[in-house]
Amino acid sequence: MAINNNDLKQEGGFTYIEVGEGKPLLLLHGLFGALSNWNDVTDNFRNNYKVIIPMMPIYTLPLKETGLDGLVDFVKKFIEFKGLSEITILGNSLGGHVGLILAIEQPLLFKRLILTGSSGLFENTMGGSYPKRGNYDYIKERVGYTFYDPKHATKELVDEVFEIIGSLAKCQKIIIIARSAQRHNMAKDLPQINMPTLLVWGLNDTITPPRVGHEFNELIPNSTLKFIDKCGHAPMMEHPKVFNSQVESFLQANPL
Repeated sequence: MAINNNDLKQEGGFTYIEVGEGKPLLLLHGLFGALSNWNDVTDNFRNNYKVIIPMMPIYTLPLKETGLDGLVDFVKKFIEFKGLSEITILGNSLGGHVGLILAIEQPLLFKRLILTGSSGLFENTMGGSYPKRGNYDYIKERVGYTFYDPKHATKELVDEVFEIIGSLAKCQKIIIIARSAQRHNMAKDLPQINMPTLLVWGLNDTITPPRVGHEFNELIPNSTLKFIDKCGHAPMMEHPKVFNSQVESFLQANPL
């Protein structure tokens, strides 16, 4: 069951999904991500958790606020608006990077951290230079690069990224945010994280390769690393059953 329009809320200047009841499970998507990236995660956990997914303002932040710090501030304001506490944060790619900063800055608010394909140490990304605008086949190839099996790069997904890349203003913001993330290496900060942390990595991730998962595992004291074979940069999309099972086991082993 995919996320539907009835689950979508718009209030307080935020667009977000909120379903289920229980302790909050806050999901943060990546640079080219969308709410739909979390369809299978939402379906699996909505019966036992309050699943909340804010739409990250990748393209709507004022230019002077565009960057990693602006996204972190946005999520802080969203959490305050919703009055959330005892939060489990789950971030993919850039969303994981935002989650790491929040976990360090507000450790009393966050109780568990789950990262999958997170940036923060190294990321081989399409951002950082101007993508080839107007070249559909190139965009299709790059979207396919996210996955081990290119079949997951659906026409709908490619069309969505193609539309984004077609906008010069959106392209500029993507580049600014990507460069901001690349500059913000967290190696020295990660040992400060004391909360239980799960790292779920695609064994075939070419954007944040397996060695990045190992490095996170070495630097975050209370962390567990799990790999998924034949899987790229978005395990929750490519192998949702395995991903959800690993997350579920982690949550049960570290109850609130």
